[in-house]
Amino acid sequence: MPSTPNTRLHAALDAAGLTRAQLAETVEVDPKSVERWITQGRLPRAATRLRVASVVGAEETYLWPALVERPGSGAPAEIVQVWPSRDVVPGHVWQNLVDNTRERLDVLVFSGGFLVETFRLAERIAAVSAAGGRVRIALGDPLSPVVAERGIAEGLPSLPNRAASTSEYLAGVRDLPGVEVRVHDTPLYVSIYVFDDELLVNPHTHGLPAKDNPVLHLRAAPGAGGLADYYRDAFERVWDVARS
Repeated sequence: MPSTPNTRLHAALDAAGLTRAQLAETVEVDPKSVERWITQGRLPRAATRLRVASVVGAEETYLWPALVERPGSGAPAEIVQVWPSRDVVPGHVWQNLVDNTRERLDVLVFSGGFLVETFRLAERIAAVSAAGGRVRIALGDPLSPVVAERGIAEGLPSLPNRAASTSEYLAGVRDLPGVEVRVHDTPLYVSIYVFDDELLVNPHTHGLPAKDNPVLHLRAAPGAGGLADYYRDAFERVWDVARS
């Protein structure tokens, strides 16, 4: 039977900015072993798998989904990682996802100020536009009572102002080809960030700001269980009712 390359490990290595030789040195194995893991789909020993997962910033079961797949199911895991709050998501995760986006960038938030202020989102929007990609940003309507009420409920009465501030940050890129910024006044239950085939999903619970709620890192894959599509469809539903 022909070997199957481990494209997930390959992509995770690229996202972490590491070469195969650097990974081999870090986890103390022969470079030929790393080559076989990637090109032939070889499975490292358990302790080595854990070290590799830690180094590249991905879950072991994402890098080697056969560890959790049911025989014959053919459904690879989509969940790369889960964090208990947005505050503890490492900055390099956000930055790598932003920097590596090429074709599709979708954002659904109330304000999302941290993304434009810290992770150079406007620069990436311009790059995606120049490459012929598509960017869609849905922000909370700063004039909507729904957004004001949500801010009060979460202890953030400045939420409408934050949404307006994010819109100002995007003023220089919102008219670029392929870029569209809209506002919405939906009772948002989840913030969604789509970076090509990867997503960060931030569900909201009552009375807590988005930063204090969990975040899921998803990566869409053929034959996967549908979580990525579920949240991409959720984005589309809000986008359809959002206003330019």
